[in-house]
This record gives sequence, structure tokens and C-alpha cells, in this order.
Amino acid sequence: MPVHRPEPLRPRRPHLTGLLLAAALSLLLAVQPSPASADDTPARGSARMGMGVAAHDGVHGSPANTLATQTEGVDVSSHQGNVDWATLWNSGVKWAYAKASEGTYYTNPYFAQQYGGSYNIGMIRGAYHFATPDTTNGATQANYFVDHGGGWSRDGKTLPGVLDIEWNPYGDACYGKTPSGMVTWIRDFLNQYKTRTGRDPVIYTATSWWKQCTGNHSGFASATPLWIARYATTVGELPAGWSYYTMWQYTSSGPTVGDHNRFNGALDRVQALANG
Repeated sequence: MPVHRPEPLRPRRPHLTGLLLAAALSLLLAVQPSPASADDTPARGSARMGMGVAAHDGVHGSPANTLATQTEGVDVSSHQGNVDWATLWNSGVKWAYAKASEGTYYTNPYFAQQYGGSYNIGMIRGAYHFATPDTTNGATQANYFVDHGGGWSRDGKTLPGVLDIEWNPYGDACYGKTPSGMVTWIRDFLNQYKTRTGRDPVIYTATSWWKQCTGNHSGFASATPLWIARYATTVGELPAGWSYYTMWQYTSSGPTVGDHNRFNGALDRVQALANG
């Protein structure tokens, strides 16, 4: 009698519709953005001139041409990397500032290319320090700045150092200081910088920050040049005590390098500031 042999088991083929659905789901999951970090605080050392101006002060148009002679300049940091100084020079930029330091924990890795490159192309150049008044005192940061590129020499091509004092990108806008405490910190920085270099440094700030964090202190204007940050058609109100500005950062979206500035005078006035 013949033996009945069962049919061999054959693997089931997935249904085509199921395959398509699975593929679509995988693709959808692959393109979903990852959840945003709960902490968007920038890394220490990444601060640069004016990084809080647009957010806190706003952008109110582009400045119109004025009858007074002004001289175009730029400011740079590690954010710009190696800078094309020849293009900037050919576009009419005649002076520049490069970030040298921040607090007592950071120096700009591109400082040599930026500081030396601007000088070599013919610009009058200087260095700036991004202040962090919540980490160390003003005199200590002035020493750190001078020791890491912020010095001055009477060569006719070196501008005095700049204290960049503005919104804290890492926390409280005023670095946890009262207005009187902030004024003391700034005074200690200015005094120590002058002791080390023989020059009064420039203060870079915005009027709204100055009002909020120093109580609109007027005591530095007689000796300290003002570099004002204001992205608008005019420079607007100045901090108390200053009747005029020396430099004006008017945009963070200029050509070649975003941060563009105007010196309040012709090139010979830039040279005068460099010569002291």
C-alpha cells in the first residue's frame, strides 16, 4: 500500500503591502528631527561681540549714509575662522578688532591669523576681551587679556584694547551682579589695563544693557572711548556720560565678515586713537 508523504513546508512570503508599510515607517522615523536639547546655553569661549544685540535690542533697519566722514571696520572671533583680509581691504575696510580672550579660561585659536593678517594687509588693528564678571575679578581678567594678545604698542597700527561688556550668553544678563558691583568690576578692569599698557581701553556695550546692568553709570565717559552696538538706522541714545561715540557696530550681517562697524571720523582719526 503506498505511503502518503506530507507536502514540505514552504516559507511564507511577506505580503507586498506589509513590506511597503514597513519601508514607509522606517523612512518616516529616519527623517524625524532629534528632540531639542533642554539646555541651549552656548559653550564657554564661544561668545563674541554683539551675539546678544539682535536678540535683546532688536534689528531696526540699516544705517543711511551720513554727511560726516566715517571709516569702515570689522570685528572677528573664532566664529569667522581664518579671515580673507585682502577681500575686506579691497572693499574699503581699514581697521579691525580680533577677539583675544574670554574670562581667564579661553584664548581665540585664530587670533594670530586674524590679528597679524589684518596688520599685514595694511589695516590698523586691535584686540578685544569678552568679559565674564561672574568668573573672576576685573583686574585678573585685564591681566589675562594683556598676557594673551591684548597689549598695546605705539607703532601707529595698534589700537587700544577693548572691554566687551554685554549680555551674558551663559546665564543671568548681568552676571549676577548689582549695578554697583558691575561698576566696580568694570573700574577694576579699566584701571589694571591702564596700569599694564599706559592706555585707557575702549568700552564696547549696548545702551539697554548698560542701563540695566550698571544703572546707566556715567563715570567712565571722560577717559574711556565708547564703542556702541546698535543695529538700526541711527546709533540712537548713548549710555550716560558719553556725548558721542568713537565706534559703532551697526550690523552683524555685513559682507565677507558679518560684524561691520563705522569709526566716527576719517582714517586719520583712527590713526590718532592708535597713537594715543
